[in-house]
Amino acid sequence: MSKIKVAVIGCGNIGRSGHIPAYISAGDECEIKYFCDIIPEKAEKCVADYGCGTAVADYHEILRDPEVDAVSVCVPNYMHKTITVDALRAGKHVLCEKPAAACYEDALEMQKVQHETGLTLNIGVVTRFHKGVEAVKKLVSDGTLGDVYHVFISFRSFRDIPGIGGAFTTKACSGGGVLIDWGVHRVDQVMYVVGDPEPLSVSAATFGYLGKDIKNYHYRSMWSEDTRDENGTYDVDESCTAVIRTSGPVITMVGAWAQNIDENEQYIDFMGTKAGVRLNYCGGFKLYSYKDGEFVTEEPPLPEGNMFNDEINAFLNSIKTGEKERSHIDYAVKTSMILQGAYDS
Repeated sequence: MSKIKVAVIGCGNIGRSGHIPAYISAGDECEIKYFCDIIPEKAEKCVADYGCGTAVADYHEILRDPEVDAVSVCVPNYMHKTITVDALRAGKHVLCEKPAAACYEDALEMQKVQHETGLTLNIGVVTRFHKGVEAVKKLVSDGTLGDVYHVFISFRSFRDIPGIGGAFTTKACSGGGVLIDWGVHRVDQVMYVVGDPEPLSVSAATFGYLGKDIKNYHYRSMWSEDTRDENGTYDVDESCTAVIRTSGPVITMVGAWAQNIDENEQYIDFMGTKAGVRLNYCGGFKLYSYKDGEFVTEEPPLPEGNMFNDEINAFLNSIKTGEKERSHIDYAVKTSMILQGAYDS
């Protein structure tokens, strides 16, 4: 297959920090033909910064170009389904940022169209490609932990609401708050590590108190601060808790963009009958076991890697070979089901 021609739709933070550099790093495997954003200056800046591609404001222009093989969808959650479905029906392969969609119903529609077209539809659950996650999955698969019966997730941060007042905190744009923004990665990587079991039930509670007074919200730093709007909207959850039953282990979690506890606790505990693992988010892990009459703690080194590069390379490989990757919509839709169940409960 000749060089894959791609377009990046949405030139905000995730496109610029993840997708675009990874496509550039793929070298001769692909080339970026278009940068697209409804704010033309953002697309034009990408053309200037990366020295390639054409800037456009309407994604339909990209879909009409027969030379474009694939698109990355890096827009707010509420547009994921519309652009993804349009792209698939136009004959383009798609890598859509996480979550698959703003709601489970939309994710199911995306899956349906992928099955109808047979084109690649991967979701940007990039932590499935992190070396620490891969290593823990191998420990689970080879039986080192025994039967994994319970997984505990913590993703708690001190006053870290992203882009307060903007799309992140506007439910009509995002579909939710910390649960759908941060929780999606944590739940999804657990699902991957334990073999993508079937979700059975969810009981959850969400809270949105600390960010309601946007003008007086105090913080030290903020992701996507350039989208902050003190006159904007805040109608999402900034913290959550849930119990998820699956055909495999029970998953419990607590999460917070913002809490009045000045600690940052970002880890996942995998409890097994033989051993346990604490996996730090986007980091290394510790393995706790009992060997030769002693309690043992191991902290294996991880190989170097870039999860965004690996995610993009897997997407390009799926396009060339038709291979179903770990980030395929069929897996990601289960995480969408869990998140929807949590909000519905």
